[in-house]
Amino acid sequence: MHKKKILIITACLLISIIIIPFIIYLNIRIVDDNSGFTLKNNLTAEVYTKTNIKDYIKTIEGKILNEPKINTEKLGKQEITFIYLNKNNKKRRGKFEIEIIDTEKPLVWINNNYNVKVGNDLNLENTIMCVDNYDNNPSCKINGEYDINTPGTYNLTFIAKDNSGNTYKKDFNLTVYEPVDNQTITTPQTQDETSEPKYTDFNNILNTYKNENTEIGIDVSKWQGNIDFEKVKNAGAEFVMIRIGSQKGTQGEYIIDPYFKQNIENALKNNLKVGIYFYSYADSKKEAKKQANWIIKQIKDYKISLPIVFDFESFDAFNEMELSIFGLNEVANTFIETINNAGYEGVLYGSKNYLNAIWKYHTAPVWLAHYTEKTDYDKEYFMWQMCDDGKIDGINGYVDIDILYKNSSEN
Repeated sequence: MHKKKILIITACLLISIIIIPFIIYLNIRIVDDNSGFTLKNNLTAEVYTKTNIKDYIKTIEGKILNEPKINTEKLGKQEITFIYLNKNNKKRRGKFEIEIIDTEKPLVWINNNYNVKVGNDLNLENTIMCVDNYDNNPSCKINGEYDINTPGTYNLTFIAKDNSGNTYKKDFNLTVYEPVDNQTITTPQTQDETSEPKYTDFNNILNTYKNENTEIGIDVSKWQGNIDFEKVKNAGAEFVMIRIGSQKGTQGEYIIDPYFKQNIENALKNNLKVGIYFYSYADSKKEAKKQANWIIKQIKDYKISLPIVFDFESFDAFNEMELSIFGLNEVANTFIETINNAGYEGVLYGSKNYLNAIWKYHTAPVWLAHYTEKTDYDKEYFMWQMCDDGKIDGINGYVDIDILYKNSSEN
């Protein structure tokens, strides 16, 4: 009798162990169910844009409980799943499919007219920058016949096409001319040609742009030669951005600026705030990270109170790098993230035109280059390089003048 009770109790325990979890599972499991919502007609997303589940839901009988991030960095179909609460207050799993598409034409940096001498070894297709937002190798071709060895004007068409079929076309002229030997062309001098060269006086910039939200400074490299930083400081400069070095072409070695050491030591000696920039030809994330680590090693013994800058201006070599616009932005982001992870602040340098056309996917603060009295660049920037013909006491020749904004939202 005692054994019978033990068997009954054991059987009940086994049933409880098996049945109770199953009952719990039936009550908490989330069922796939698309009946509680309807979708919009357009189930596409442009590549590299931000989108979320609500963008595709037309109506829902309840509410969405979670919104997983949608990755739009790869073209093609993508299944989207999310959890929602239906009208009966039950959790349900919704599923639908979207397609990531690319409708943006390749970017072509092209002039209306090109003039070359007979016999020039110019590679016209490589001269014209042709890149795509997504494809590393868009098709970039010149349509029409021309002969660099025969003078004349050739009417040509540049055609760029990416793998999604987006096409850019532009007509342009190529003029091949015969140079005139032993002939000097002279023109009467005008008043402007005989007068002193124009320049931007640092004192005028101080008087015009200095306020409680700004600091005025300069950026320098070997091109400024020997600098008297005591005079620069006394002239009113508050900071200096110093070129640490440059890369010798794509995949080339890193060259330290021959004036870097004396520039940074004398700038710091005269209590100027210092930032650093590096002229880069980086064509991969690996190369960008390597450059950033090289810079970090060079500056470890100096007080750097301003940002470290990724300065990529090598757009004449962009075609040969086989990078998309997004890919180049990833290169910049990798450099900047590496700098940030080392405890410094990484930023991006760019001109107004390239910031608008190329630097569309970066995540860093911007040092804007726009040589004008009032910039119309409409995005945020923390510093503005407003001229390259500045004159300041302590430097023989021209220098770039910069305005640093303490609060970039107020620039």
